[in-house]
Amino acid sequence: MFRIITKLAGISVIALTFLLSGAPANTASADDPAFLTIAAGAWDFNKRDDQGAEFRLEYRSDHKLWELKPFGAVAASNTGSFFIGAGVLMDIYFGRRWVVTPSFAPHYYSQGSSDKDLGHELEFRSQLEIAYRFDDRSRVGLSISHYSNASIGDKNPGTESLMLNYSIPTTTITNWLD
Repeated sequence: MFRIITKLAGISVIALTFLLSGAPANTASADDPAFLTIAAGAWDFNKRDDQGAEFRLEYRSDHKLWELKPFGAVAASNTGSFFIGAGVLMDIYFGRRWVVTPSFAPHYYSQGSSDKDLGHELEFRSQLEIAYRFDDRSRVGLSISHYSNASIGDKNPGTESLMLNYSIPTTTITNWLD
C-alpha cells in the first residue's frame, strides 16, 4: 500500500509541475537569483530500516529553459550513504512570499556503510518543496523527497527524506566575500 502512495506522490509532483507551468508568470519570479541551498532533515523516516539524518547542499541556477531551472545536489546521511546528482526544478509562485518547487533529478547512490540497499547505483529523486521567501530573496522551506531506482535494479525499496531547507541567493554570498 505504501508503495502505491509513494508512486502516486511522484506522479503528483510531475502532474503539478505541468499543470501549474501554464500559470501566468508574475513579477515575483522576475528577479530571482541563483541559490545555494543548505538542508538537513530525516533520512528514511518512513520505512525506518536505516533511519537517521540527511544533510544536503544544492546549487540552484537562475538560468531557465522554458520554466525549468537546472540544479546540482550532494547529499549524505549520518548512516553512511551518499548521493550526487543533477536535475531540473520549477519555482511556482503564490504571491510574493510563497514558492512551491517540484524537482526531479537522477542521482548516483553509494550505500557506503549504511544498511540501506536501494537496489541500484542510479536513483531518481523527486521532491516537492514549499518555501517562504524573504525580502532579500532568501527562502526557508520544508521538502519531502522520494528516492527510487524506477525498478531498474533487482529490487526497488525506495526511501523518503523530510528536510528543512534554507536557500540563500549566490549574490548575497558574493557580496559577503567582497
